[in-house]
Amino acid sequence: MPLVVRAFPVLPGKEEDIRRFAAEMAGPRRREAEQFYRSFGVIRESWHYQETPHGPMVIGVTELDAEPDVKAREYAESIRPFDTWFKEQVRNLTGVDPNLQPLGPSSEVIFDTQIEVDVPYST
Repeated sequence: MPLVVRAFPVLPGKEEDIRRFAAEMAGPRRREAEQFYRSFGVIRESWHYQETPHGPMVIGVTELDAEPDVKAREYAESIRPFDTWFKEQVRNLTGVDPNLQPLGPSSEVIFDTQIEVDVPYST
């Protein structure tokens, strides 16, 4: 399954707003969020808040059941009410416009490994 990982800067003064957005997605708008993700082939999505010397970032990790570029194009073109609301939140909180960068700031995999869990670790 394709994995998309991207880091979004959190605009100054928006640190609490990004947390409220995440809480809204997990709480009152959960059903809409699940439908939204399902419609774009998302199997799993997680957001990770990180303080950096250059300011806070939110790192999004998305596992898809389809080709990311195809789903990204559909997402960028969507004008459904929830999709529009979601994209407005992303744009207002991070400065990244999902209509122009639907996968967020580009990233490059520079290391990827998978560890077998059945193999005992020895020192």
